[in-house]
Amino acid sequence: MLRIHFTAEDFGRVRFAPRPAPLQELHAALTTAVAPRRPAPPLFGRWRGRVLRALPAAAGALADLVPAGRPPSFLDVLGDSLADGFERIRSTAPEVVRSELERVYGAAPAPRWIAGLHAGEETSWQTVRKAQRAAYETVLAPVWARVQDLHREEFARHALAVAEHGVAAALTALVPGTRLHEGVWEWPGRPGRDVRLAGRGLVLLPTFHHPAGPLLHDLPDRPVVLTYPADPGHPPVQDAAPPDEPLTPVLGRTRTALLHLLATPHTTTTLARALGVSNATASAHAAALRAAGLLTTTRTGRSVTHERTALGALMTGPAHAER
Repeated sequence: MLRIHFTAEDFGRVRFAPRPAPLQELHAALTTAVAPRRPAPPLFGRWRGRVLRALPAAAGALADLVPAGRPPSFLDVLGDSLADGFERIRSTAPEVVRSELERVYGAAPAPRWIAGLHAGEETSWQTVRKAQRAAYETVLAPVWARVQDLHREEFARHALAVAEHGVAAALTALVPGTRLHEGVWEWPGRPGRDVRLAGRGLVLLPTFHHPAGPLLHDLPDRPVVLTYPADPGHPPVQDAAPPDEPLTPVLGRTRTALLHLLATPHTTTTLARALGVSNATASAHAAALRAAGLLTTTRTGRSVTHERTALGALMTGPAHAER
């Protein structure tokens, strides 16, 4: 299991990232989309397929940076914007860039532009910048406002937990199934690793595109950054209705998106989260589609589950089945 060791000083240096970091969230999303380590839930699988089909050729250079799924540590940075994040990457000491590229490639041959990055060539750094921009515009830009909203909700939830129950209880509440025992935060079911904070502190950063987690950024003399999955059972934040969807002028964008999401059953809560609306709004849209015969609703106790009818599936069309 993963074990994160705290000193008394570290408990006073736990902080929650005040804003999402675009590059960190992008790398989490690409890790999920390009290099899955385990079978993904169905909704993640469909999202992954859409992302891989949509990624432009310019983003392909990022795959060269993670051979065999091993990213160099200098890619993991916090930054309030894409430009800020890239400048932090660009400011990495040349010897760190070289050693990390050697670590991830080993004896394997590297593409020419990676060799240029190893040598510090500016054209190779521009390749990284262009690839990150292209990937961000495709994967995150359409949903970034929603990611920011979700981050604020997660920030508030954690702050309230700290105020009511203390830091230790708030940490384990972030990731159900973990526990804090004698100063060690234990994550069962994760690859065996011991991370010693040793007074550096811990920065908590939620991700909304990586269900497995956590992702750890552990560099000497810096706080350890832990990117953890917020609501890992939910699908990634996504723009559910494709921009060329012919149903949109008829049903409206939100109801069209809801109908696409119901390729698999959803509760009202998961619909609301995926659509970026309140539970009441999601329920109202579902009621309208149910009245039109496009979905059915089943109640089990307090849980309400919505499923697309045969007519609803027909209206989305066979071409959408793979979305």
